[in-house]
Amino acid sequence: MNNEQRLEKIAQYSHAHMTQDRTGHGYDHIRRVVAMARKLSAKESADLLVTLASAYLHDVIDDKLVDDPQTALDGLKSFLIEVEVSAQQIEQILFIIQNMSFAHTLDNKPVQLPLEGQIVQDSDWLDAIGAIGVTRAVYFGGHHSEKIYDPRIKPRESMTKEEYRNLQNETIINHFYEKLLKIKDKLNTPSAKKIAENRQRFMLDFLTEFQAEWDAKK
Repeated sequence: MNNEQRLEKIAQYSHAHMTQDRTGHGYDHIRRVVAMARKLSAKESADLLVTLASAYLHDVIDDKLVDDPQTALDGLKSFLIEVEVSAQQIEQILFIIQNMSFAHTLDNKPVQLPLEGQIVQDSDWLDAIGAIGVTRAVYFGGHHSEKIYDPRIKPRESMTKEEYRNLQNETIINHFYEKLLKIKDKLNTPSAKKIAENRQRFMLDFLTEFQAEWDAKK
């Protein structure tokens, strides 16, 4: 089995696990992350199999999306062995997908990802901002019955991972200030940082318009 065949199997595995998602992390999100990872990889000397496999699989064991992350992890390991990914590459893929989330930046113990992980992290985070990011934020918040906005609830600062995952203390609009507007300055690669500039402006314009309409000024 060559790498293209492995990636096809990995894509099928991801599709089977993510196609029913209704939180904004479905297979359409996966495809965009993979496409962006390919784009960013073109300018970097990264292991393409590790990069793209991690892009396809980055949400299949996410503890905010699966009921039993350990069972999901065990199943993923078995699958990667079955499609003949090397032990070293499996270790790299699992390390990346277990440590690339925004939540892992909140405990003051930042994890140094390899280049492949930095590319996938950038690709995933870029999909959280801009027009797609606005849409996904609203979609995710609606799925979890979050309030749209409450001016009495202020954006949280210096959150722990546990606080960040507590959606009872969040509004959809506050999520922009607690996470999405911070992403641009946390990206790893020059190419991703360049792409983020326009997406950042879009979000800022959206928030300005939202506030004006909320206050009935427009």
